[in-house]
Formats: sequence, structure tokens, C-alpha cells
Amino acid sequence: MKNAISRFGKFLSGMVMPNIGAFIAWGFLTALFIEKGWFPNERLSSMVSPMLSYLLPILIAGQGGYMVAKERGRVIACIAVIGCICGSDYTMLMGAMVMGPLAGWVIKQFDNRVEEHIPAGFEMLVHNFSIGILGMLLAILGYYVIGPFMTAILTVLTAGVDFLVSHSLLPLVSIFIEPAKVLFLNNAINHGIFNPIGVSQAAEAGRSIMYMLETNPGPGLGVLLAYCLFCKDKTTRQSAPGAVVIHLLGGIHEIYFPYILMNPVIILAPIAGNFCAILFYTMTGTGLSGPASPGSIIAYMAMAPRDSVLTVFIGVVLAAAVSFVLSSVILKATSGNAQNLSEAQAKMQDMKAQAKGEAPAAIESAPVNAGDVHKIVFSCDAGMGSSAMGATKFHNRIKAERPELIVTNSSVDNVPADADIVVCQRVLTERARRSAPQAQIITIDNFLADPNLDTLYQTLTAAPAAKAAAPETTDELAAQDQGLVIQAEDIQLGLPSVDKETAIRAAGALLAKRGYVDADYADAMVEREKLVTTYMGMGVAIPHGTSEKKSTVKKSGVVMLQYPDGVDFGDEKAYLIFGIAGVGDAHLDLLAHVCEVLEDEEALEMMKKTPDIKFVLTHLQ
Repeated sequence: MKNAISRFGKFLSGMVMPNIGAFIAWGFLTALFIEKGWFPNERLSSMVSPMLSYLLPILIAGQGGYMVAKERGRVIACIAVIGCICGSDYTMLMGAMVMGPLAGWVIKQFDNRVEEHIPAGFEMLVHNFSIGILGMLLAILGYYVIGPFMTAILTVLTAGVDFLVSHSLLPLVSIFIEPAKVLFLNNAINHGIFNPIGVSQAAEAGRSIMYMLETNPGPGLGVLLAYCLFCKDKTTRQSAPGAVVIHLLGGIHEIYFPYILMNPVIILAPIAGNFCAILFYTMTGTGLSGPASPGSIIAYMAMAPRDSVLTVFIGVVLAAAVSFVLSSVILKATSGNAQNLSEAQAKMQDMKAQAKGEAPAAIESAPVNAGDVHKIVFSCDAGMGSSAMGATKFHNRIKAERPELIVTNSSVDNVPADADIVVCQRVLTERARRSAPQAQIITIDNFLADPNLDTLYQTLTAAPAAKAAAPETTDELAAQDQGLVIQAEDIQLGLPSVDKETAIRAAGALLAKRGYVDADYADAMVEREKLVTTYMGMGVAIPHGTSEKKSTVKKSGVVMLQYPDGVDFGDEKAYLIFGIAGVGDAHLDLLAHVCEVLEDEEALEMMKKTPDIKFVLTHLQ
């Protein structure tokens, strides 16, 4: 049931999200020019009603038809939805969400059945008349059946909302909204229920509280601020400020879901925060002029009517404050039982995949031929948030070396046909393959910093001229990898426990002392650790530098630092830290070599404690 609702919500989102700009335009016209707006203007306000009654439903229906049957689906859906619009006194957003996909399905079925039976030369005649006739029939169906049926549904839903408001019960919806968001069911309730009712209310009163129920950034902000200040895990605490910016300004609420999954009892905090905000908005009669999407503080405040700017802002602050206080208390009381952030992010991705009826996909990266690549598309579920950020960051990174490359973003289900490479999260791999069978798929865990993105960057910027500039040096250094053997001078035993960064820098310092790298290579090792942990399990970590700092490697080498009492790498301890310096991709061979010599678990346990350097050398050489 949850999977079906989530897929339904995803489809609704796919119809609405590409048209959010039109909603915003209508919202601004309402906020600015109606009688109670910032700058009342009777002539300009005359555009409000036609946009609401005709433009928005037609756009939504057209997008729904396109998602089912491409361009022919868009045209027939726009024809058909006119019947719903004219057959009801309500704004037919819900009617458009039904009629659009239905019309697309009808024309798709017709095309499939007659495709091989159209006489040569009659294709255009059949195609045009089929859309015209079927569109007319669907418009009649919309006028007499779908429009009135949706009117009845909206009447019931509106009456329910009025009952909740009149009995001061509306804040109770927060009990369902916040858990639904974390379970990725928010699209179903927001686009399927709240926005259609909100549009009807805003058409009459110029504002609606329904736009504020799910999009308020305050509840999530409070959770993230609590993690910034009171989380005991250093890695998680350091990640929270960046999440605050993305959540509050970017409006990507998904960024805070892992922080709740780390410690599920914290869900009580945003529930309480949203409850207080909704109660405050109900008591003050506050509403927004149009939908605030995405749920950014910028969009939220932009949709505030002239006489409600302060109360809208106070509601956000109130929600954040309540959520922050409760989150802080819960964090202090339960932090010892919390998961780490990486586990929570993985759990969130698996939940997101399961909510769509998919199995989590394994990480894979297709081979990339740099000369054949002209367009790279970053794709996420909706194509509005994380993929846009990822595409922007990667474009800024690569534009100096490959200015001719097109780097853009899209939803994973609507990848452009001319995409050469699609970059997506691992749980979206199968959908990316179906959407872009012609493209090479690069799967990642994080759009902003991922080893596969580093590899893609290196592949796309590897220029033959650069390789030819110093062939002798490259060949000479690569030759030194043959028969690489760790020496006694590469090993330090019995070191006192330190923090992770200090241990990584100590490994970098030893690599520099042994002549393998320049002194600033240690900085690159620390930066690499921030991207993805180099802890491998079994008490072993293998810190190494970023690909950008390979020029600081003089020759390949491995050093080993032994910490008998361990060094904290997140929730795990590393007792053996192997510092790696590799020429080109030589460090991959070095890592494989280290793994091979550590297969003897009994010897590995001895190596973690022994003061005998000969024992260590015997097992590493």
C-alpha cells in the first residue's frame, strides 16, 4: 500500500513540478495585484482568474499526457481537460491530474492498435483526426463525469478542512505530515490534496494555509541546528551546517531525513514544531498566496501576502525553535544509541528505492571514452534539487579543461535522448538505464563528492598532450612500482592513540620523510578522508591523497603506522594505518597488495599489537 501511494505521489509530482514556475507566476500576481495585495491593480489582477481556471489545469494535464504518450499525449490531454474545467465551478487541478494521464493512455492505446493498419499516405490524416475526435469525446466525458466527480471530492475534502479549522484540529495533521515526509509520501499528500484545496481557497480569499502545512522549513531547520551544536559524532556535526544551507535556502527538505533516521525518536521534534506553527497560523488567519515550492525560506516568504509577512516569518521561527529544543533534548538523551550518518543515508536511499518498488542497485560505473562525450546529465528523482547542485558543481569543476562539454540535470525518468553520460545515485540505476539506454551510467552515493565523480573528472580531462609532456618521467616512476617492498624505515610501531586527522597527517609526514611525496601531500590525504572514509574494516585504514594532488607524488610507496590502542574512524577503530602514495593509478595495485598480505587474520591480530618489527616485515614483504 505504501509503495502504491508513493508511486502515485511520484507521478503527481512529475505532473506538477515542471509547472511550478507557472504556479509561482500566478502566486505573485495574486500577492501583488489583487485588492488586498502589495500594489492593488484592477487591470493586472484580471489575469489571476484565467491563469487559475485555465492555464494551470491545462499545463498539468498536458504534462500528464506527455508522461504517458509524449507529444500526442500532451495535445489530447489539453483538449480533454477543457471539459473538466467547464463542467465544474472548482479549479480543476485534480481533474487535470486525472484527465491528463487518462487522455495520454487512450491515445497511446489507439496508436498501438492502428499502427500497422494505416494505409500509406494516410498517416497524417489518421493521426490528426484521432486526436481531434478522441479529444472531443474525452472532453465530453470530463464535462459530464470527471468534472462533477472531482467537484464532489473537493467539496468533501474542503468540508473536512473547514471542520478541522473550525474545531482547532488542523495542527493535528502534523502528526501525519512529518513522518510521511521521511517516508517519501509527501508528494502524494502535498500535490494530491493540499495544493488543490489551497488553490480553491486562495482563489476566494487570496491566501490559503494549505500551502504552509508541508513546506514550512522550520521543523527540519530545528533538527539540523540541534545536530550542529549537540551531536557527539564529529563527522555528523561537521556535516550539519552544510545541510542547514541546502535545506533552508535551497528548499531540499530531503537533506534532513537521514538525521532523523539516525535517531528515529527525533521525529517527535519536527512534529511538535510543525504543530505549533500550524496552530499559530490558524489562530492568526495566516496563509500563502501560492504554493511555496521548493520549500525554501525564500519561496515561503515570497508567497506571503502583504499583511502577513511578519506572521509567516514568526511561524517559521516558532517551528524551528520548538523543533530545536526537543531535538537537542533527545540528542543528549539518546545519542549513544544513534546510527552514524553514512548508515542513515544508506538506509534512506534503500527506503526511497523500496518506496518506488525498486531494489537497491549495486554501485557500478560504465567505461567512459572521453572523446565521445559531449553531454553529461546529472539525474535524481525529481530533477529539481540534488541533481541540479551536482551538475552545477561538476560543471564549475570541469569547465576550464573541457569548456565544450554540456553538463545539465534532469529527472531520472526524463533524461534527454542526446545524453552521453548519466550520473545518478545507485538506487536509481535501473531507472536511468530504462530512461537513457544509449548513455553510459555513472553511479554515485553523493552528488557533491564521490570517488566515481573524481574518476569521471580524471577520465574526461586526461589529455594526450599532457601525457606526452613528460613520458620519460612517467615511465620511470611507474617502473619503480615493480617489486615494491615495504622497508623497516616505512614502519612505526607502538604509537600512542591520537585523533583521526592527526594519525592521517602522521602517515603523510612519514611518506614525505621517506621521499615518496611532497610535504603538502598530507593535506590531500585529509581532504580525501572527508570525501569517503578510508577505513576498510578489520581494524585497518588506508588513507591516501586526492587525485588532484597526484603531482605531489614522487614515487610509489607504502608506510604503516601501528596504534595498539586504536584510532577512532567514526564508530570503528583502526589499529593499522597504511599511508599510500601511488603514481597514476598505481595506488590501486598497492591497495590490492596490502589486502592480499592481510588475509591471514591471526597474523593481522598480532600485527596490531606486536613490538617486533621483524614479525611485521615478514608478513608484509
